[in-house]
Amino acid sequence: RALSPRPAVAVRCQEGQLAVTVRRDLFGTGRPVRAAELSLGTASCPPLSPNPAQAFVTFVAALHECGSTLQVTSDSLIYRTTLFYKPTHSGNPLIVRATPAEVPIECHYPRRSNVSSGAVHPTWAPFRSTVAAEERLRFSLRLMDDQWSRERLSNGFQLGDSLRFQADVTSEGHVPLRLFVDQCVATTTPDRSSSPRYAFIDLGGCLVDSRAEDTSSAFVSPRPRPESLRFLVDAFKFAGDAGNLIYISCHLRVSPAAQAPNPWNKACSFSKASGLWAPLEGTAAICSCCDTGICPSP
Repeated sequence: RALSPRPAVAVRCQEGQLAVTVRRDLFGTGRPVRAAELSLGTASCPPLSPNPAQAFVTFVAALHECGSTLQVTSDSLIYRTTLFYKPTHSGNPLIVRATPAEVPIECHYPRRSNVSSGAVHPTWAPFRSTVAAEERLRFSLRLMDDQWSRERLSNGFQLGDSLRFQADVTSEGHVPLRLFVDQCVATTTPDRSSSPRYAFIDLGGCLVDSRAEDTSSAFVSPRPRPESLRFLVDAFKFAGDAGNLIYISCHLRVSPAAQAPNPWNKACSFSKASGLWAPLEGTAAICSCCDTGICPSP
């Protein structure tokens, strides 16, 4: 029987075997896990041949199979095993977008019940809004709530979440401006040149993270106003990093609002639907250097 109306993991303890049903959306983030990343027991038993159209993955194993253990008590036989989730690396070996998980499973006889654990909840680093002043321009970069209505109060994230950034510039008596983000770099220390280092926006406005597999990272269209720019980035952490802090540094620039976007003043996201880079404004030609990796400087 299920532990909850819509359990992530459900177990049926039968007479000589157990059946484990795993929801593909294991963590409830809307991002399904791959069947090949799931296994049962220390023997790494694979699931039944999965149907990609189904929302669940199923394991069936005899009570003594897959490396299960048996404990004998005065009134019960307790069979124990573990469901393992071991995510594969994304296309970029420097970062990971999911964390391994282990779900302990027990079957008690003659009393029947099932046990599962909750999902792993990695905590993300504090993100500090940055404000720089140059001449009479004031730049800001903020993390926003899900409705983009105000600055986000919490600075903790789980893998599978989306980070919502809003960059703004205000000026006193300046000509109308259009804001761009040249580069954003993630590091594990405040030093933006330290290693490991991941530039998820680069090449003068190419959101290179949007081209990674299974991401929804993108610039948000339309802009709220020319002097503001919004973009989404799927949460990630550095592979092999046991810490839970990440620092993000971005370089912002402006151009006159009357000037059309060009190869050095652009905001480009990769569209997986079309397989092409798409500009927030302007023609597709201004994003062509996002593929070549050689973009002009202003």
